[in-house]
Amino acid sequence: MAAHVIADDAEALAVAASLADEFRAGAAARDAERRLPHEELDRLSASGLLAVTVPAEHGGADVSAPTLAEIFRLLAAADASLAQIPQSHFAYVNVIRRQGTDGQQKFFFAELLAGRRFGNAQSEAGTKHVQDIRTRLHPRSDGSYRLDGVKHYSTGALFADWIPVLARADDDKLHVAYVPRDAPGVTVVDDWDGLGQRTTASGTVRLDGVEVPADRVLPHHLTFEGPQLHGAVAQLLHAAIDAGIAAAALAEAAEFVRTKSRPWFESGVETAAEDPLLIQRFGELAVEVRASDALLREAARTVDRAQADLTDDSAAEASIAVAAAKVSAARAAVDVASALFEVSGTRAALKSLNLDRHWRDARTHTLHDPTRWKIQHIGRYVLGGTRPPRHGLL
Repeated sequence: MAAHVIADDAEALAVAASLADEFRAGAAARDAERRLPHEELDRLSASGLLAVTVPAEHGGADVSAPTLAEIFRLLAAADASLAQIPQSHFAYVNVIRRQGTDGQQKFFFAELLAGRRFGNAQSEAGTKHVQDIRTRLHPRSDGSYRLDGVKHYSTGALFADWIPVLARADDDKLHVAYVPRDAPGVTVVDDWDGLGQRTTASGTVRLDGVEVPADRVLPHHLTFEGPQLHGAVAQLLHAAIDAGIAAAALAEAAEFVRTKSRPWFESGVETAAEDPLLIQRFGELAVEVRASDALLREAARTVDRAQADLTDDSAAEASIAVAAAKVSAARAAVDVASALFEVSGTRAALKSLNLDRHWRDARTHTLHDPTRWKIQHIGRYVLGGTRPPRHGLL
C-alpha cells in the first residue's frame, strides 16, 4: 500500500478536515445498512493520517497532542464509528514508541508510514474485571511464543494489517504481541451487534496456537512502572470522539430546526428558529459543546507539557485534565444527541432520517471506562493531592 507522508501539524489538520467532509456524506447510510467502511479506511490509510505520531527521526510528522485530538474530533463529527476504529491504532503506536527496541521501532514505523493499520485485541468477556487478562504467551524453546486466547470488542481487528494482542506471559506480566491479521491460528469474527457504533466491527478475535517471533512482543508492563502518558493519550482520543459526536448532533439539530421543524402554535412566530424557547435551549446546548471542546483542548495541551517534562506530578496533571475532558465530553455527547429530538420535534424520530445514530453512538461509546471513576480520581486529587493510579484507563 502506498501512503502519503504528512509533513506537519497544519497538513495533518487540513487532511483530516478534507476526509471528514468526504466521510460525512455517507455516514448515515453506512450506519443504517451496517455497511463496513473498507473504502473509507483505505482512504484514511492512504492519506497518511495513521502515521502522524511516528517520531520525526523515523520520518513522521510527530504531531502534537492537540492536533491528534482535533483529528479525532473532526472525524467523529463526520462518522463516530469510523473515528473509533483507529483509536486503538494510536494507543499501540505509543507502546512501540515507549517500549520498542531500535529494531522494532524501525520496522513498525516503516509499516505505519506505508499505510499499514493496527487493530486491537485487548478486552475479554466473562472475566472478573477488565484488567483480568487471560490470553497467554507461552515461551517456546527457540525464544518465540505460542499465543492462545479469545478477545472481544476488538475494534479495528477486521480491517487491520497487524493486530496488537494484550496477553500475559508465564510471569503474569502484561505484554503486547503484534500479530499479522492473516497469521495462521488467527480468526476474526464479525459478530459485533451493538446498538451504536455499528460499523466498527468490534467483534471477536480467536487466537489458537499462533506463533509469534520474539521480536514482535513488547513488555507493556514496563509502561506503568514509572510516570506515563499512555492512558492519558488513549483517553484523550476517546474524549475527542465524544466531543465530535456532540458537535455533530448540535449541527444536525440546528439544520433540522432551520429547514424542517414547524414552530409551536403558541410561540406566535413564523419559523421554529425564531421560537425563543428553542433559542434558549440551543444556547444551553452550545455552551455544553463549547465547554467540552475547551476542556479537550486544555487536556491536550497539558499532555504536551507533561511529555516535554515527564514526572509523577506532570503525568498526574495530564491524567486529571484528560479525565475532566472525558467526563465533560461524554455528558455533552449523550445530552446533545438526546436533545436533538427535543428541539427538532416529532418528525426527527422518523427511522428513515436515522438521526438517532448520534445518540446510539454516544450512548455506546461513553460506556468505555465509566466516568464515575474518573470523577472519583479528580475529587481525590483536588482534596488530598492523591495522584491517579498508573493504568491505561486514565
